[in-house]
Order: sequence, then structure tokens, then C-alpha cells
Amino acid sequence: MAEFQPITAAQCEGIRAYDTCKIANAIERLGLRMKNEGFTRPGLVCRISGYASALGYSVTSRVRSADPPVRGYSFAELEEWWAAFERFPWPRLAVIEDIDQVAGQGAALSNIHAEVLRALGCAGLVTNGSVRNLPELDRMRFPVFSCHVAVSHAYIHMVEFNAPVEILGLPVQPRDLIYADCHGAISIPEAQVDDIVRVAGELASAERRTIDLCHAGRFPFSALAESDRSC
Repeated sequence: MAEFQPITAAQCEGIRAYDTCKIANAIERLGLRMKNEGFTRPGLVCRISGYASALGYSVTSRVRSADPPVRGYSFAELEEWWAAFERFPWPRLAVIEDIDQVAGQGAALSNIHAEVLRALGCAGLVTNGSVRNLPELDRMRFPVFSCHVAVSHAYIHMVEFNAPVEILGLPVQPRDLIYADCHGAISIPEAQVDDIVRVAGELASAERRTIDLCHAGRFPFSALAESDRSC
């Protein structure tokens, strides 16, 4: 088996040059998977202002917050998860699944936790649960994508880490390459990153031609149809 090679800084910039929609279009054009797979269902919201994005290798955990843990919960358990970050390549992305029957009753992340994650080389957070301290997160410019916002952390405790999780229908394995923005989150087949970036650029250029035709005033519909076939 070939040795794992993380994506390069140039490849990261190539992906981040496009939003998740264009990356999804490129994956679809390349036929890398079914058209209804590999991305989150509606419900994920970016909790900082602007159109932030985050790209990284997933460092996963599963949490509960509705009820007290069966055994005592200690800060050391979080430290075990934080220590796991060192075993993952850069960039890193925290992916936390709230597995309560009703997710989001307690916040899985605060600004203090976000400071720790960023210090560990984490580019952001994706969770189906809750976060809090939004003004501080916004001032930090730490990209956070969640389904809910909560006042309290309630009984938040970690059940498992470095395990498969699922966020709004998107299965995530530890070390999956995940890209998130205001539209949601998508997994990227890293072996095909160069092809995905190339095709995303081609599709973006085709879209630009269509937009230019629309802005040109009167134009033949045949030209529009020809442009549309290339998108």
C-alpha cells in the first residue's frame, strides 16, 4: 500500500479557491460517486459572519449532553482527544457528532475550547450539535458550522473519539478530507484532488461565459444553449 501523503498547501489553496458547490459539481462531473452522496443534508449553519470556510482532515468525536454521564467525566478525557490531534496531518478539522435523541441540548464548543483547537492546528469545527459564545467565536474568526446554538454546556461529555461519525447524513471517518462553508460540508476524495480542482476551474469558466452572455443584453438562444451544455 502506498504511503499516505497529505495534500499540499497548493492543493489546499486550489480547493479553497472554490465554494463547496463548485467542488460538488466537479466531483459529480468526474463521476466519483453518486450525485446524492458525500455531503450534508440541509441544517448546517456557519456561526461566524461573512462567508467563512474550513478545510481539513477530520478529527472525530461523539458526545452527549442531555443527561449526566454514567461514570464521572473529567477534563482529562478532553485532553486525550486533544492529544489525538498530533497523529493527524495538517490541516485538521474537528468533527463532533451529538448522538443524543434530540441533538444540541448542550454546547459542544465554546470560545475557550475553540482557542485550544486552533492552537492544535484545527481549521474549524463541524457538528450536528450546539455551540455557544458566538461573539467571541466571531472575533476569533474561527469557522464553526453547527445545527444549533445553546446557552449552556449542560451535561456535555465525550462518549468516544477517533471513531466514525455522521453529520446530517454525511458519514465521516477519522482522517477524511472535509470542506465546509455556508452551504454545508462535503467530503473530498483526496486521491483525485488535482482533477477536482482542475474540473472546478473549467466549470467556473463555463459558468462565467453563461453569465457574460446573460449580461450582454440580446443574445441568440443557441449561444446560451451551447454555453449551458458546458456547465
